[in-house]
Amino acid sequence: MCGICGMSFREPGRVDANVLARMTSALAHRGPDDDGTFLDDHTGLGFRRLSIIDLTGGAQPMFNEAGSIVIVFNGEIYNYVELVPELKARGHRFATVCDTEVVLHLYEDHGPDCVRFLNGMFAFAIWDRPRKRLFIARDRLGERPLFYHFDAATGGLRFASELKALVHDPAVGRGLSVDALDDYLAYGYVPTDRCIFDGASKLPPAHRLIWEDGRIVVEPYWRIQFDPQPIADEDAWIRECESRLRDAIRIRLRSDVPLGVFLSGGVDSSAMVALACGESAAPLRTFSVGFQESEFDEMRYARLVADRFQTDHTEIEVTDRDVSVLSDLAYYLDEPFADPSALPTYYVCREARRHVTVCVSGDGGDELFAGYSRYRHALEHQRWDRITRLGIKQLCGAVGSVMPRHYPGAGFLQRTAAGGADRYFAQCAKFLPNERRRLFRPEFAAHVQDRPRLFERYFANGRVDDLVTRLQHADQETYLVDDILVKVDRMSMKQSLEVRVPFLDHTLVEFVNRAPSDWKLRRGVGKYPLKRLLAAHLPPELLTRRKMGFGLPIKHWFRGSLDAYARDHLLSADTHCTRWIRPQAVAEVLADHQRGGRDLSRKVWALLLFELWCRRFNPS
Repeated sequence: MCGICGMSFREPGRVDANVLARMTSALAHRGPDDDGTFLDDHTGLGFRRLSIIDLTGGAQPMFNEAGSIVIVFNGEIYNYVELVPELKARGHRFATVCDTEVVLHLYEDHGPDCVRFLNGMFAFAIWDRPRKRLFIARDRLGERPLFYHFDAATGGLRFASELKALVHDPAVGRGLSVDALDDYLAYGYVPTDRCIFDGASKLPPAHRLIWEDGRIVVEPYWRIQFDPQPIADEDAWIRECESRLRDAIRIRLRSDVPLGVFLSGGVDSSAMVALACGESAAPLRTFSVGFQESEFDEMRYARLVADRFQTDHTEIEVTDRDVSVLSDLAYYLDEPFADPSALPTYYVCREARRHVTVCVSGDGGDELFAGYSRYRHALEHQRWDRITRLGIKQLCGAVGSVMPRHYPGAGFLQRTAAGGADRYFAQCAKFLPNERRRLFRPEFAAHVQDRPRLFERYFANGRVDDLVTRLQHADQETYLVDDILVKVDRMSMKQSLEVRVPFLDHTLVEFVNRAPSDWKLRRGVGKYPLKRLLAAHLPPELLTRRKMGFGLPIKHWFRGSLDAYARDHLLSADTHCTRWIRPQAVAEVLADHQRGGRDLSRKVWALLLFELWCRRFNPS
């Protein structure tokens, strides 16, 4: 894993070497092993390296044989070994044994279509000097980030792996997007199609950007698709799925540095350990994080798996005292980010980095195999619709809208009254539209979006009328990309740790997305085919126990030791977020959580992380 940045201009001589150096330096945590820059009349490229493959070679920026094309690359191409023979047969000479050179030669042969041959996680930029073309691409599922700023007036383009590096160029600016802030308060993250700073954008997953002569084209090269087909032979499907998953794990174990596996004790991470052990000649290192509060702690299940496969197992425990790093988390996450699981992810990545340089993760399993309990709850609400008369739904909506938010049952009534995209949004939202209007200062209230804009297009898709498939499609393109993968990337890169995600092998995603939803969520049991696949490898109690998720006991923390911490940051004289948020509304949220009843801790966390982000980034 590495960090990349750069800039291109139509007029020669505009590349600022000092700005490029500051942008590159801001990415040092992503690549502590080496750095490099390239400058010519039109383009500058910066690079920070975390050495994983070909430790002595592979320096970047890297050039082709003629020196006419140069690349900076962040990520891993897992099928690079298989691509090399064909490239050599086409006459290419290799100076290294690293995957970056494979991408460079593929571009020489195929131009921007080179991405179609890649199986991996990546964000890279290629400067094609003869064509004066800058070509940038991001991997299919969005594992590696890429921010950019395009000035249409001057034709200038800047880009970087992280927002904190991009804003070192003063042309980008730090003006806060209130529309993006509204999205953050609604969803708990800033979606791909917006950025918290008005002057910046994100390259979406599975997209490529081509800059030539001061103009850009951003276009997709792959799409997530669902085309459910009946399964004629369930046993054959399980065998094929296991074969594909094993292949995805096997190629992600390629490394010239020590490698481990995150082991939460859940099904997905346990699957990684079970199948990786069969592909690894040496004992695996595994890493778990737990809590003192038993209702949130899964470490005993992690120990079951570690003992079964005789891994070299390490455990850490996170407590309320560990929020001391929240300010750093807010900085390294780049944008406001309301998922509390970033905290234990930070600590388990820190511990893992003391022993290994690469970790395999089970992220993506819930989105791929319909593991979230909210899918089951959505089906329950759908069945309720069939027996609930319209008048009762209207009554539920009316009562839910006036019920105090700290009363248990308010959310259920609101979801019962809603339908389609509105209902799914009500299941996932941090703050509903009426709550956000109370939060915003009057001059910003017009920015509140009443409709669940992220989800509506999935329910408007006439080709798919299956509810769970719609929810999976939405999650694979929104929550997975902008929450889960942002958390994993930023928290691991803060520690200079590379994380690989076998469930997101695009060939596996394509295969599983062709399966019908009632195969993945069968009789109320999520991940049915994955659990059946793992039955021969894992203890039955692990496969049949209640799903816990990667939650934190923040509802207890904010009603105890962290109440003063939250108030000191959110209600003090120097609170920054009150430029946009009403202090009285924040005080009401804190007071409602303290009253007990309904758990509002995630709302408190969202407000707290926005405040900490404001203090670190100082938006205007």
